[in-house]
Amino acid sequence: MKRTMILLAIGFMAITANAQKLKESDVPPVIKSSFTKLHPAAKVEKWEKEQNNYEAEFHDGKTEMSVLLGPNGQLMETEKEISATELPKAASDYVAKNLAGKKVNEASQIIDAKGNVSYEAEVDEVDYIFDANGTFIRKEADGDKD
Repeated sequence: MKRTMILLAIGFMAITANAQKLKESDVPPVIKSSFTKLHPAAKVEKWEKEQNNYEAEFHDGKTEMSVLLGPNGQLMETEKEISATELPKAASDYVAKNLAGKKVNEASQIIDAKGNVSYEAEVDEVDYIFDANGTFIRKEADGDKD
């Protein structure tokens, strides 16, 4: 019985740890204001809450982007969709060698608040994270990063 309760508690935490979709009316004004200062011409297509942070998904021209804002509106990271051919060579080589025959479904460049660049390559619903040079760092199942 105790084991069952522990497993249920772990399952509940995993479910609630995922990002929560938000209506724009539920996003605090400080968050919306910060987003508008960063991207004055952009219209948010989807808001999500990830723990204490807020993610805004939008398009900059034809490029899909998102920003992660902290609880006070501070920029945490910016993610920009790129083509798989724009990944660093070392990242492309990693995918070719370790995931032979698999295709990168989506790729992104991520820049954190300090200006550090990393890359993400999605293959079969798993995100492979690489540093700025294309060195493999870790992989995350789609639900892990939320």
